[in-house]
Amino acid sequence: MEKPLPGIPAKRYFTIGEVGDLCGVKPHVLRYWEQEFTQLRPMKRRGNRRYYQHHEVLMIRRIRDLLYEQGFTIIGARNKMQEILQAEHDNKHNGEMLLEGVEVIEISDPALTDLSDSQSSPAFERAPLFLRQELLDIRDLLYLAA
Repeated sequence: MEKPLPGIPAKRYFTIGEVGDLCGVKPHVLRYWEQEFTQLRPMKRRGNRRYYQHHEVLMIRRIRDLLYEQGFTIIGARNKMQEILQAEHDNKHNGEMLLEGVEVIEISDPALTDLSDSQSSPAFERAPLFLRQELLDIRDLLYLAA
């Protein structure tokens, strides 16, 4: 079983090396993916140094999941990413969020009283690996903000 990806720190920009570590891919793979996925456009500064933002790190994790976990080809992953981004754009335009397949938990649910047990819920176990990690990252950010 593959080890889970590390949490994404709360910072504005990430270097290509940091993104490689956060997403479990090498920098040359990230540069290649930039050519293949037009949605992936990190900011470039002096000397063509790349700086990625949080949403781009999440996009890279999504691409990685499509290619490595779900077995898509580059072309298939590119098409799937376009579908996903179009659906998110349409739903944002309509004032909705993309929550397909997400189980809604009521705030009064006693399972929320101890966050350490949240990883053992059936819905959490059924979620794809990248989504589980994102949920854990969000939980950690909310805990730090409280």
